[in-house]
Amino acid sequence: MEAAEESTRDVAIIASAMSVLLAWHQFFVRGDKERGLFVGLWPPTILAFASYFNQKRMEERLESIGASSIVKSLDQMLNR
Repeated sequence: MEAAEESTRDVAIIASAMSVLLAWHQFFVRGDKERGLFVGLWPPTILAFASYFNQKRMEERLESIGASSIVKSLDQMLNR
């Protein structure tokens, strides 16, 4: 499960980096500033979606653990 999450993060980071490079290429090399700016908006969107899906996964894990076991774990850590 952890390997799948890491690969998802890796894909999002690689896609974001590639879109930055494509934006630079469009903006500076080809001189198409409008397309370069448009493509330059992709990385934050890609990373936002990756963050959203990561938070959803974490929420599902917490729900599967259950609130009572979390309280018990906290009590054990605090030696109550």
